[in-house]
This record gives sequence, structure tokens and C-alpha cells, in this order.
Amino acid sequence: MGRHDLAILFSGGRDSLALYALAVRGRHPEILRPERIHLLHMLNGMGRFANFPRERFRVAEKLLAGQSPLPEKIMPASYVELDMGRLFQGLWLDWYEDLMPRYNGKNLVCVACKLAMHARAIIYCVENFVPVVLAGYARRQGYFPEQTRIFMDRISEFSERFGVAARFPVYEDFDTEEVTRHLLEDFGLPSTGGGERKCLFCQTRTTATEAEIGMYLDDMIPRLVEYIEHRLSGRVREAAGCFPPGFSA
Repeated sequence: MGRHDLAILFSGGRDSLALYALAVRGRHPEILRPERIHLLHMLNGMGRFANFPRERFRVAEKLLAGQSPLPEKIMPASYVELDMGRLFQGLWLDWYEDLMPRYNGKNLVCVACKLAMHARAIIYCVENFVPVVLAGYARRQGYFPEQTRIFMDRISEFSERFGVAARFPVYEDFDTEEVTRHLLEDFGLPSTGGGERKCLFCQTRTTATEAEIGMYLDDMIPRLVEYIEHRLSGRVREAAGCFPPGFSA
């Protein structure tokens, strides 16, 4: 593993699948063709249909390999499941009764989940010498608070502190669902049907604005920086103390 490796936050849905295909084929000006791809599938403890993303990857890998005259030379990819449920709990679920009043009563559960995913991705990338992580956020889904400019900008700054470049190369490209479907069909890949786990919090209503999102990130990112520094240095007790549970017997 090394400087030509690339990580992708991989849910198994259309956008992350399209990122994988673009990385394999090297057909996007902002995605350099790597030597190895790390598909990071995050487990938040709230997902159903556990096999969907893994199977979507296996099907896509086989289809892309079949399009090459040398299928054995297809870019190697690792499908890695990473548990970030404890971080998710510490960032929101354990303390939501205390946290919501700070942010004008807004529901930031999905922001917390995505923040935990990126933190876990940073740890993985640092430990495995992966310099870049991509996320398939799309402008058409800007109604999700975690797919806003303020979230992406803060995540980029957060990741850069640890030498990891977080990028969102298809944000402007995937401005409509038709663009993503067209790209996948052009690669001969499945473009309909859900390839991702179904999260309990999916489609959770929120009226959070960039103001509340920014306030929350300003509060939580410094704690995550401290957590990651402890974690990478092997200070397990100090790392656990960054996000104590909301109830202790």
C-alpha cells in the first residue's frame, strides 16, 4: 500500500458505485487512476440488508473485469467493513437530549453519522498509508445536511490535519439522477435498485441550516481530532474518554 492507493466511502448505492467505476477506468479528470482501491463500508449499527453493498461490489468487479482484454489485470480492490457505531453514539445518540437545544432543536443525527464515518476513514487511511479518500456526495442531494458545502469544507480541513485529502469529485457532475444512471449504464453496471444497506435513520426529517451544521461541526471536530490523535498513538484510555457514554451503571 502506498501513495497510489485510493479510498472510497462505499455504501453500495449509485453514487459510490459510480465512483468505483470511474476509479477503475480512470475516466474522470479529478480521479487519478490508483494502483489499489479501498472500498470503505461503514457500519453504524443501524443498517439492514447487510449483504447488499458487498454483493453490489462483487457484481460490479466481475462486470468491469469482463470488459478488459486482460481481466486478471483489473485494478485490485479491497472491500473493508469498518465499525463506527461507538463514535456515532458518542457524537449524537448518547447525548441528543443535551445536544439538540444547543443547535436550535435541530435533528443532526445524519450529520453525526457522516462525521463518524469520515473520522473512521481518516484512521484507516493513516494506518494503511492511503493519501486520498473520495465520497460520492452530489449536488442534487443537497437537501441532506451532510451533503452541503459547509460540511464538505469542514471535512476537507479536518482530514487534511492528518495528511489525508478528502475529495468530492462528482458533486457538480451528479446534479441529476439521470447523469449517474447514464454513467453506470455506460459501464454496463446496475443503475437501479438499492445496493446500500437500509439505515434506520434514512430520510429522517430535519430543518437544520448551514448555521446549525457549522456550529455542531465546530464543537465536535476538535474532540475528534483529540480522539484520533490518542487512537493513533495507542492511548486507548484517553481515546475512550473523548466520547463517554450517556449512561453508566
